[in-house]
Amino acid sequence: MMEKTFDPAAVEARVAAAWEQAEAFRAGRPERAGAEPFTIVIPPPNVTGNLHMGHALNNTLQDILCRFERMRGKDVLWQPGTDHAGIATQMVVERQLAERGEPDRRTLGREAFLEKIWQWKEESGGAIINQLKRLGASCDWSRERFTMGNRTDGETGQMQRAVMKVFVQLHKGA
Repeated sequence: MMEKTFDPAAVEARVAAAWEQAEAFRAGRPERAGAEPFTIVIPPPNVTGNLHMGHALNNTLQDILCRFERMRGKDVLWQPGTDHAGIATQMVVERQLAERGEPDRRTLGREAFLEKIWQWKEESGGAIINQLKRLGASCDWSRERFTMGNRTDGETGQMQRAVMKVFVQLHKGA
């Protein structure tokens, strides 16, 4: 029997998991071999926060374009990811340390403080990606990236070099 009121929580996770398991939105699928490519890279939201209505609108428009191009037979890559937001992330973690009465970043030392930052990234960045998944975003989740790489993905150096190159070019005015 159909419920009187729609309960998205009862549907979203189940449907998203089914889509992900079926690799429904994966680019480069064999049946798309030779198809014209269509790619959108999500302007990565900062890892320090949650998505807001502006993100939802922006991602909805991107999703519409990606789904439309898939229906036209193109091999679509909608690239998901998050941005490192270095200064903002440092400020959030420093504030958390102070609120909990823990040693500050200078007392902790570089390595221990970086470990705290990576812990925060995992907690906060995961929230953003999960919000996108709950929205039903048809991203190729197998290609999710973080602008500073991930210590376990084997691409840390590549991602960090790309970010550094862009920042240097912007600084030089190129």
